[in-house]
Amino acid sequence: MEACGLVVEYNPFHNGHVYHIQEARKISQAECMIAVMSGSFLQRGEPAIMDKFYRARAALSKGIDLVVELPYPFAVQSSDLFAKGAVLTLSELGVSSLCFGSESGNIDNFINSYHRLKTNQQDYQNVLRDQLNSGISFPEASKAAYRHISLSTDEMDLTKPNNILGFSYVKTIMDHNLPIRPLTVQRSQSGYHDETISGSIASATSIRKTLTERNTITHEISNSIPDTTKMELENYNQRAGTWHVWENYFPFLHYRVTTMSLQELSMIQGVDEGLEHRLKKAARSVHSFGEWMQTLKTKRYTWTRLQRMFVHILTNTKKKEIDILCNPSKMAYVRVLGFNKTGQAYIHQQKKKIDVPLIQKLGRTMHPMLEMEERASDAYYSILAPDVKLALRNQEIQPPIKIL
Repeated sequence: MEACGLVVEYNPFHNGHVYHIQEARKISQAECMIAVMSGSFLQRGEPAIMDKFYRARAALSKGIDLVVELPYPFAVQSSDLFAKGAVLTLSELGVSSLCFGSESGNIDNFINSYHRLKTNQQDYQNVLRDQLNSGISFPEASKAAYRHISLSTDEMDLTKPNNILGFSYVKTIMDHNLPIRPLTVQRSQSGYHDETISGSIASATSIRKTLTERNTITHEISNSIPDTTKMELENYNQRAGTWHVWENYFPFLHYRVTTMSLQELSMIQGVDEGLEHRLKKAARSVHSFGEWMQTLKTKRYTWTRLQRMFVHILTNTKKKEIDILCNPSKMAYVRVLGFNKTGQAYIHQQKKKIDVPLIQKLGRTMHPMLEMEERASDAYYSILAPDVKLALRNQEIQPPIKIL
């Protein structure tokens, strides 16, 4: 049995994801579809709108066969580290292909771009360094460096979010010489950052925005998500009493920043270049998370960079921890969140070939990366009532979800 890997967040799982799974299954000809999914916090530095177990269940109900977790140190990171953790996790599971959505829709563009970057690596690095020294953000500096080596063109626009992530997946596969065939599906209709629902296939951003503004699942949302996702969203909201958004965490973040010393803040991942001083100063006058973000945001400190920093403050994640954990040549373990009958058969088939621990629930003795995962879960559920928090937190020590 062959498997195709998908790198996902499913925040929430929607009709565009169903299309991606169907197309990936078609072009990969794989029998098993494996999703490596971010856990409590996401790549752009946001809490997932509902927890990973409810999101995994929605995915397993609509075409995914096996869901594994992307470890926290990689999940809340720039595209290259995010891709590294995801691709190396899928590699441990023995996938034969990886299929991602992109604005380009042509895998040859990604492969050709990889070779161009390798040929012009030194020029790219020189321009990137000069641009960063001028005071602009890393994403803007990287775009300028790509343009300098004629990499970002109409055929391969590396200013587009899914192209950027897809390029990082291809780089990881080729840099590590992995036996994984990269494939891509062109994104259908809505853009990644579109904030308005305009049809049956909408961006996750627009679905979350409508959901949190209206505080209900509107007709437009219902048309853009499977019935199983609607059920999971409703069940989670009924159980937790909320969907997770940054404003819920403002009191906790404010307490953390105001009670930590400047030295303690400077040790947190993402608090760089004296940002601890700006954080402390702004904390004295802000009344909401949104206001705090607006106060801190500059040309150099992008919204995404600041959100990731706040995640690491909330989870007390230190730079030295990330430096140690994010530099492996292979993953320390693979954690299974859920599977169906096909996924279970694939695990059974691959079990003897997987040479890292296959974790099915958190235990007493854990790898440091799992201990960090546990902290992230505690932070994620911290906004909930004590009895609800305990019940949902206990999912971490239960066996994986089984839809058989």
